[in-house]
Amino acid sequence: MTTTSAGQKRVRLAADPADFARLGLNPLSTAQFEDGLRTDPNRRGSYEWWYFDASLDDGAKLVVGFYTKNPATPGTRLAPFVNINLDLPDGRSFERTFAADPEQFSASTDGCDVRIGDNRFSGDLQTYRVSASVENITVNVTLSGTVPAWRPATGYEMFARNGVEKTFAWFVAVPNGRVDAEYSVDGQVVKTTGVGYHDHNWGDAPLRELMHNWYWGRAQVGPYSLIAAHITAEKAYGYEPLTTLHLARDGVVVADDGTKVAVTTDRIGIDAPTGKPVADILTYDYRAGPDRFTITFEREETLLRTRFIDVVPPAAKLLARVMRFDAAYLRFTGTLALRRYLDDVLVEEYTETKALWELMYLGKTRLPVT
Repeated sequence: MTTTSAGQKRVRLAADPADFARLGLNPLSTAQFEDGLRTDPNRRGSYEWWYFDASLDDGAKLVVGFYTKNPATPGTRLAPFVNINLDLPDGRSFERTFAADPEQFSASTDGCDVRIGDNRFSGDLQTYRVSASVENITVNVTLSGTVPAWRPATGYEMFARNGVEKTFAWFVAVPNGRVDAEYSVDGQVVKTTGVGYHDHNWGDAPLRELMHNWYWGRAQVGPYSLIAAHITAEKAYGYEPLTTLHLARDGVVVADDGTKVAVTTDRIGIDAPTGKPVADILTYDYRAGPDRFTITFEREETLLRTRFIDVVPPAAKLLARVMRFDAAYLRFTGTLALRRYLDDVLVEEYTETKALWELMYLGKTRLPVT
């Protein structure tokens, strides 16, 4: 078992008044422009994406992403693509990617309105529509927020080295929402409802230069909705951790200070297809005065594995192998247990059996200490 806490030195969440002023952000509210285009997509090293996921009432799980370029290898100019992952209740899984020409991309800086070919991702911090069609998969979704838009402080995570700070930014437009979905596989149309989420990320340096790995997950469990993330910085930043937690009860935020969270991983094994260490159990332990919440993800199935060397352009594969570039992405499903304690007495307990979370492993493999 390994345990870390949320101490920060070279890695910090930009949360000072000067940070808000410099970034033009209001510490008390969010604005639509924060979900608009925040980078120059033609600048080498920058990246940006808009993400949606849903757990649907028919048992399906859906993830859709709109990207300005591959965030793992962003040294190109604009190279937009749409990615769809659809896991059906009958056990079938589909991953489809539409790679577009640069002229097929457009995005507003005033708010979320992103178009890649005939695919569109748009909304106003309350209601979003996602329409995407790739090969034999088509999805049309409406997401209606039930929890207000949120970001941890400014949303900018800063990585300092040699007097220079690099950025990874995160904006959660819909922490939790109702979903009306229509999807089709080979022309067979299904209409259903569910629970969904939308966030937006961007940065100014290649992710693999800043981060070694991260766990990220979100869920609806009883009256609570939650988002939890735990980043481990790259070696150049001392493998320092940065933890984020957003926990709301009936739409009201009850905990969102990552510095009060300790993260524990247990039952770590090597995922054979990717060679990455994966924790079967991941726990976030939040303490603030008499209040304590424990949030435990327990893996039951790996829904998706992607080795990035398998998806880089053919011309870059040889260089990637020479550099031992072995980044991987894994998406899990399983059980989430939330417990609330007051003065160390258990007062609430809820379980969700359809939780989704992920491990993005960008750095070279580090075996767990036994």
